[in-house]
Amino acid sequence: MDRLTTGMRALLTGGAGFIGSHLADALMARGDAVTVIDDLSTGSRDNIAHLDGRPGFACTIDSVCHEAALDALMARADVVFHLAAAVGVRLIVDAPVRTIETNVHGTETVLRVAARHRRLVVVFSTSEVYGRSAAVPFREDADLVLGPTTTPRWAYACSKALDEFLALAYARERGLPVIVVRLFNTVGPRQTDRYGMVIPTFVRQALAGEPLTVYGAGAQTRAFTDVSDVVRALLGLVHEPRAVGEVVNIGAAEETTILQLARRVIAAAGSRSDIAFVPYARAYGAAFEDLPRRVPDLTKIRDLIGFQPTVDLDATLARVVAHARGGRPAGVR
Repeated sequence: MDRLTTGMRALLTGGAGFIGSHLADALMARGDAVTVIDDLSTGSRDNIAHLDGRPGFACTIDSVCHEAALDALMARADVVFHLAAAVGVRLIVDAPVRTIETNVHGTETVLRVAARHRRLVVVFSTSEVYGRSAAVPFREDADLVLGPTTTPRWAYACSKALDEFLALAYARERGLPVIVVRLFNTVGPRQTDRYGMVIPTFVRQALAGEPLTVYGAGAQTRAFTDVSDVVRALLGLVHEPRAVGEVVNIGAAEETTILQLARRVIAAAGSRSDIAFVPYARAYGAAFEDLPRRVPDLTKIRDLIGFQPTVDLDATLARVVAHARGGRPAGVR
């Protein structure tokens, strides 16, 4: 970990994804070296194409479950940002086996190889692990309240919780330095709508003049976090020794309903789209269960690195709309 002060060599699993590509931009801008490994199952080569050929950047198209390839890359890294995962509501509902196997086996392989090389690993988890808990805002030490195994949504939450348990077990039993981060609805340019992500879906619909599809009554609330704030938090945490061995929320405090979000997207896009209310059962099947609120307690990350979100939701929406209209790719600011 001595090299984490200057000239850091970072390995990003899933680095061709939405968050990973923005993190790669920020690391390269600091003068760090970045290696990406991604099988492009949910990421895109286009997200990182602008980094090709730049000194200090490399990309390997492969799975993190390919241990030999991962081992060779890990040997040349100082820190690992483990983003590779199955993500998105649509993918979780449609491909539960892939979701569980990708999340659990991929993390197991990354941690095993990292322990061999004694590398700091940032394990990316999700606010989904809080499940049905009504103790909002969610604290990192709060109970996790998951639903029945017959409801597919909880398979994703459980797989990510198991990732956390495994990372912390490696920390306690084998002395592996790990930081677990729970992300809350990260949004921004380059996020795809392919897997049910709400903001890129709304923006696409608004720009096309189509009705924005709001599930249920749209009363469910979320706290959306600009990807640039998330990246800033990540870079702060890897340089804070007190964060090692901890679980840390990264998110924003501004809470909005999905119906309010739809109206804000329509305004940001200058669209005349209507709003269409769609029953959950029609979209995701009768067994789907949504969460009424998902808001983080940010006390811990504020105490560790002084983190406060700086980009409000309307500014984020403006960036996403501009990107979707074909503006210049928006990097981390």
